[in-house]
Amino acid sequence: MNARRLCTSLCLLLCLNTQAAERQALSISVGDWPPYLSADLKHNGVIAHLISDLFADEGYRVSFQFLPWPRAYAATAAGRFAASAIWMHKNEREADFLYSAPILDEQFVFFHLKDFPFDWQSPYDLTGMTLGGGLGYSYGAKFDAFLDTGNVRMERVSSDMQNFEKLLKNRVALYPQEINVGYAALHSHFSAADIGKITHHRKPLLNNFSYLLFPTQLEGSQALRERFNRRLQQYRDSGRYQQYFRDLQLGKYQQTPGQAIDLEADLVEP
Repeated sequence: MNARRLCTSLCLLLCLNTQAAERQALSISVGDWPPYLSADLKHNGVIAHLISDLFADEGYRVSFQFLPWPRAYAATAAGRFAASAIWMHKNEREADFLYSAPILDEQFVFFHLKDFPFDWQSPYDLTGMTLGGGLGYSYGAKFDAFLDTGNVRMERVSSDMQNFEKLLKNRVALYPQEINVGYAALHSHFSAADIGKITHHRKPLLNNFSYLLFPTQLEGSQALRERFNRRLQQYRDSGRYQQYFRDLQLGKYQQTPGQAIDLEADLVEP
């Protein structure tokens, strides 16, 4: 009886290993964007986990390559990756990519020092200010167009940490960033005293969707996008999609189990 069970277990294990080996590999470029995407988080962050599970259910095995955002874009546009995550919509990107269905709802806000009496209703209320910004970032078509007018100056650097350091030193007046990303960066890199000096304006700069991009250079991108979108809709309809973000709020993507993310503002759940 024990020998029969052992044989059955070995056959099952062999079958599972064969199925895993048969999964087609997909390499996806990503930028570092905690708490959504990071090599330092479990499953590489909630968005990487979601993407990986979606494709696993379609029979693919995903690996993520973390790159600076401009390099991730260029390398994927050239067809060296099956897709790139995650990006907001810009019309000019449609020459290089096919957009998935929306995978993340975002809210961008202006971070500023608490002792800076900042208020705004129109982008022109920012005239004359110096802003921090990220390399390769879009802040939505309307604000990107405003930046092009030259009414404000944006100093772009490669990390949230650099931007918040400049904010604390009064080298920039404002730093626009997605609210959850901004507070995650603050709590990861700064002291409680420094965090206590920073707040955000409640008026959103941008409520936005972000997408997985599939390169037009690759012949299979259209079919892959269709499979991804179909499975994503199934996740949304079943409630499974929402569970990933509830787990994010509970701290399940932190390296220390059960360490909830302590943000000044609640995480925005899609």
